[in-house]
Amino acid sequence: MGPGHPERPDRLRAIESGLAAERFQLLTRVEAPRAPLEALLRVHPQSYLDALTEAQPREGYAALDCDTVMCPKTIEAVWRAAGGAVAAVDEVMTRAADTAFVAARPPGHHAGPHNPMGFCFVNNIAVAARHAQAVHGVERVAIVDFDVHHGNGTQEIFWSDKSVLFCSTHQAPFYPGTGGYNETGEHGTIVNAPMLAGSTGDVFQEAIIDRILPRLQNFSPDLILISAGFDAHERDPLGGLRFNEQDFGEVTKRLMDVADRKCGGRVVSLLEGGYDLEGLSRSVCAHIQALMGA
Repeated sequence: MGPGHPERPDRLRAIESGLAAERFQLLTRVEAPRAPLEALLRVHPQSYLDALTEAQPREGYAALDCDTVMCPKTIEAVWRAAGGAVAAVDEVMTRAADTAFVAARPPGHHAGPHNPMGFCFVNNIAVAARHAQAVHGVERVAIVDFDVHHGNGTQEIFWSDKSVLFCSTHQAPFYPGTGGYNETGEHGTIVNAPMLAGSTGDVFQEAIIDRILPRLQNFSPDLILISAGFDAHERDPLGGLRFNEQDFGEVTKRLMDVADRKCGGRVVSLLEGGYDLEGLSRSVCAHIQALMGA
């Protein structure tokens, strides 16, 4: 997205460096394919996808808003980030894998059906949920988003859908200005747990245990998807929450416990935010260790 932009290729390099450790050597690593068009069209209209393609510059950069920027390779990255989400769902639903983590960028949870926003172009987690329902016959999908920013795009997409439970912990008041307790959706399937700047891991754990986990258990999902943003880490330059990598690992274990009891352990996690490279690498490693059951 240009020099000095926090959503940069070094994010994936930092993750790859962390995953080079011996304890991750048995992980199966697969390059993300391009998403099939029909998967994207379950979330975004053709007119929006065409507008994105037309907005991509032949050289240099094109800013779609103050912080969402395209370069000549953006569309390829966007299609592969969504394609990774689709492929991960296929792997988990066919039992080729127990769990999956998609280390891809750009992120997606701010993208609405018709608009890019906050570094996001296509809502990858929504594409994953709709693919699971359309292709694998999943009836109930639960999405848990622990990025420091509220996943406003995901909430918008599933606001009136009783088959998808969307749960979010995030800093508030903060960008993008949504995610209040009173935002519950048309069928009560939106669950927000906003936290004040400076909140530490114990507040995070409390929000998960008291507000999110009971709703997950009552919903009894057939698949759990995670919008795994790590910008709530205490080192992150964009957020004001004070979590550490152990907090992310512990929350992931709690989500895995629900998945084991409710949906045969089926969990797919997608990378969202996380902009301090050391904090990101350590947090992803803790998250993946928990996904591995380690």
